[in-house]
Amino acid sequence: MRHLLTLVALLAFSALASAEPLPSWTDGPTRTTITAFVEDVTTASSPSFVPPAERIAVFDNDGTLWVEQPMYTQLAFIIDRVKALAPEHPEWKQEQPFKALLEGDLKALQASGMNGVTKLLAATHANMTTTEFERIVSDWIASARHPRFDRLYTQVVYQPMLELLDYLRANGFKTFIVSGGGIDFMRAWTEPVYGIPPEQVVGSQIAMQYKVQDGMPVLMRQPEVAFIDDNAGKPVGIQRHIGRRPILAFGNSDGDYQMLEWTTAGAGKRLGLILHHDDGEREYAYDRESHVGRLSKGLDDAVSKGWTLVSMKRDWSRVFPVAPEVSPSTPGGGHE
Repeated sequence: MRHLLTLVALLAFSALASAEPLPSWTDGPTRTTITAFVEDVTTASSPSFVPPAERIAVFDNDGTLWVEQPMYTQLAFIIDRVKALAPEHPEWKQEQPFKALLEGDLKALQASGMNGVTKLLAATHANMTTTEFERIVSDWIASARHPRFDRLYTQVVYQPMLELLDYLRANGFKTFIVSGGGIDFMRAWTEPVYGIPPEQVVGSQIAMQYKVQDGMPVLMRQPEVAFIDDNAGKPVGIQRHIGRRPILAFGNSDGDYQMLEWTTAGAGKRLGLILHHDDGEREYAYDRESHVGRLSKGLDDAVSKGWTLVSMKRDWSRVFPVAPEVSPSTPGGGHE
């Protein structure tokens, strides 16, 4: 019996070892580019070998690791929080940007600008401890659902990207999120969803202040933006938080342009990838004219910069993980 179990274990290990990496990526140039890069930088005899400590891979979040249409998930969180708090603030019915948000007036909401953003952040993200905010986000993400796919937001992550994260980590890479989204909003859930712990998440931040409250030390979230981790802010955030230039960067919009540029400008073997949302059947099709995740300059410059343009339609055999509770009657639900 013991010999039989040993044989079964060996066969299972052999099958696992021989399994092709990235099973939800179609066989073709894009998949080959990724696997050839990883093999090259991890093979000790290769002239492009990179020591494990320097195998840093950075990923945008919205539109790269999970769905960003029809609006950023963090904006959906803000909307739900404002609606939940509105009964305690009857003045919001006449006060912008709350009035616009409660009425669904996106034009008026956009017109409120940075002043409006600050007010919304103060109402939904600030004037509370970091522990309180983490609990609020964790409770919300556990039940909030995407309006089109009727899945939890944590189930509209991209299966091929989950496989890529696992594949890189299995080859000695350390994977980081570098996103324009709020750092503490993401840190509340990235580890169970992506396997990326809080200390490997880089994002936009609001100010914090250390206080002793009721005899206990706390960090209070302040109604003030401290850092925007987007566009040219991404390389700055990488240097501040990581301290090493990545050798692989994956984004999907012009907000990731400088991150890709910074990564691929370094010495040695580098890989820059851009996810092109060109699959309106299984997800969304958008690029140059989109109000969310606009991709124009990156689309124009990808070839000259040597970046790999990843086609969702062509390069992925599936988009989302299996989610049993998806409602087939929901528009878009059930598409893989």
